[in-house]
Amino acid sequence: MEAHGAGLRRVLVLAFCVSGIWSAYIYQGVLQETLSTKRFGPDGKRFEHLAFLNLAQNVVCLVWSYIMIKLWSSSSSGGAPWWTYWSAGITNTIGPAMGIEALKYISYPAQVLAKSSKMIPVMLMGTLVYGIQYTLPEYICTFLVAGGVSMFALMKTSSKTISKLAHPNAPLGYGLCFFNLAFDGFTNATQDSITARYPKTSAWDIMLGMNLWGTIYNMIYMFGWPHGSGFEAVQFCKQHPEAAWDIFLYCLCGAVGQNFIFLTISRFGSLANTTITTTRKFVSIMVSSLLSGNPLSPKQWGCVIMVFSGLSYQIYLKWRKLQRLQKKRKT
Repeated sequence: MEAHGAGLRRVLVLAFCVSGIWSAYIYQGVLQETLSTKRFGPDGKRFEHLAFLNLAQNVVCLVWSYIMIKLWSSSSSGGAPWWTYWSAGITNTIGPAMGIEALKYISYPAQVLAKSSKMIPVMLMGTLVYGIQYTLPEYICTFLVAGGVSMFALMKTSSKTISKLAHPNAPLGYGLCFFNLAFDGFTNATQDSITARYPKTSAWDIMLGMNLWGTIYNMIYMFGWPHGSGFEAVQFCKQHPEAAWDIFLYCLCGAVGQNFIFLTISRFGSLANTTITTTRKFVSIMVSSLLSGNPLSPKQWGCVIMVFSGLSYQIYLKWRKLQRLQKKRKT
């Protein structure tokens, strides 16, 4: 009976994590798409300073992580010093900025699909630089994802979707997404190195350090000279309070979503988190297509299914590997 009750509680916690991650990041995606395509006010101006979203996100997450550390952290020593995040902070500032800027040139579904192909630059770097040999199933996953993204990119985008973009330019948009993935790869590797050197570093410590440096770099970039784009972004928000409110909600969704990701990883592991976030991306494309006026053709939906089939197969391979490791530990 006790085991049944514990199992039920575990299922309820997992459902809570899934609903939290999905609702936070799907709504953040809607807000991101709104800010990149909507015309605000009677003058019909677009919010062109999308990099400002990163600064706002950094500030909100910095404050949020500081509060969480003060409320929940049990120890104040042993974690990585704040200055160790300076290099990861650079790539974590440039990478997401490129990903958001891509929305000026390609649709939101195209951006989500391109950013789902993270395994491609990882495997390329692993093979060319480190000489890593991958298995046939891993190459099949990569082929499905790369093929799906490539075919989607080559297909004609609907005129309705193109009319919503600020500066339609598919090669530039996909190029920005690729560099976003490359910088993310360096950021993740650096974070892993930091946690290996300082095992007592908590998720909140990482969030604080990364967003501290992100705030510093973005402040310099956006407000470091008299005519920086940050001043124009602030002025736009003053003239269009609706945009300012959307930006605040966008940042709040990111902070809340981080909470649920940390909870999922701590309770169920990174594989469960990967599964939840991957399915969330697929739902985000569906929401964008159905609610935000980005219609996809049957062939484009075929490409989307092809990409997420590859990602699902990758998750299955990770699950099998995890099962084998657990069996070895028991024996």
